[in-house]
Amino acid sequence: MSSKTLREKATPRGTYPHIRRAGDYLFISGISARRADNSIAGAQVDDQGTTRLDIQMQTRAVIDNIEDILKSMDCTLADIVDVTTFLVNMNDFGGYNEVYAEYFSESRPARTTVAVHQLPHPHLVIEIKATAYKPE
Repeated sequence: MSSKTLREKATPRGTYPHIRRAGDYLFISGISARRADNSIAGAQVDDQGTTRLDIQMQTRAVIDNIEDILKSMDCTLADIVDVTTFLVNMNDFGGYNEVYAEYFSESRPARTTVAVHQLPHPHLVIEIKATAYKPE
């Protein structure tokens, strides 16, 4: 990944890369809506402490992050063949699915969506991991 692209993304919260090539396949680690400054797109807390978590905004941020990570390997979203999505609340499925369809209307990768108890930060409501196919 180019150093510029890497600086613009949140660093992984463990010892793993954003993306890894294995032959003709690229494996994208679980990506969230976390920004490089560790703020979270789609998460707002007002002065009273009320939190608003926007699934559509977070979904858009996650897919945009994945798209940028793929660009670092000369790939696009069209190269994705499989997606696994983790939602904290399945009631968010409709909003997530609506935004997802904006990005994957023509190249529809295989997809699995599961509910999880929580993600690494309480303001994260979605994480996506993906596999892309791009012959070397």
